Amino acid sequence: MAGRLEGKVALISGAARGQGRSHAVSLAQEGADIIAFDICRRLDTVPYPMATPEDLEQTVKLVEDLDCRIMAREADVRDSAAVRALVDEGVAEFGRLDVVCANAGIGGVAENTWSISDQEWEEMIAVDLTGAWKTVKAAVPAMIQAGNGGSIVITSSAAGLKGMTGAAHYVAAKHGLVGLMRTLANELAPHFIRVNTVHPTGVNTPMIVNDFMAQVLSRADGSVNLQNALPVEMIEPLDVSNAIVWLASEEARYVTGVSLPVDAGLLQR
Repeated sequence: MAGRLEGKVALISGAARGQGRSHAVSLAQEGADIIAFDICRRLDTVPYPMATPEDLEQTVKLVEDLDCRIMAREADVRDSAAVRALVDEGVAEFGRLDVVCANAGIGGVAENTWSISDQEWEEMIAVDLTGAWKTVKAAVPAMIQAGNGGSIVITSSAAGLKGMTGAAHYVAAKHGLVGLMRTLANELAPHFIRVNTVHPTGVNTPMIVNDFMAQVLSRADGSVNLQNALPVEMIEPLDVSNAIVWLASEEARYVTGVSLPVDAGLLQR
């Protein structure tokens, strides 16, 4: 039986591990070929280990094990020229582009908003918000030119729908993605390109499950809250991937401009 994305090509940022890897594998399981990229190095303001070239190689192996094609490169979402070159190379290789998962992102916390350094603020906005814009900016012309419609899914966060103390730079970036999505949904509707955001709560990935975040989440003041209404501590990457596969498929062909929570009923909206 053909998958829901048979013959499609998907671009995924932040694909080396975590949610991005899960999205690559899930979209490939539905028949899509994959254009994947990740920075694969540490950033100065990120307090936990980031993905490595070996992580990206593992994503490639997992997709190829499904007999799907994948083109993977190390690239920084903040580098417009690099992202544009990647998209051009991928479209030349696979002949089209149908799905964009603007997934790359970093996390961070601070004592309060006014204690965030300029560098922490600027790097967070550059990766989580501007990086998504640069990814979409590079991809959209190829999607329009192909004339096949398509789906863009931007990964925001539960923090893109509610306030969260101690993470103003992250919350601001993730809220900004909603405005970007809503504008793009209107602009791209005439081309039958749908644009939506997904909003996960805490996800069981290396961005959350690490020594630094374990210390943060155990703080007595409760300033960072991942409390879910459903009786789960965190959701799995596959839970987010399932939502993205649906949004990318024909089952969601009339769904656009939507902020879709994948948050286990996160409390304190």
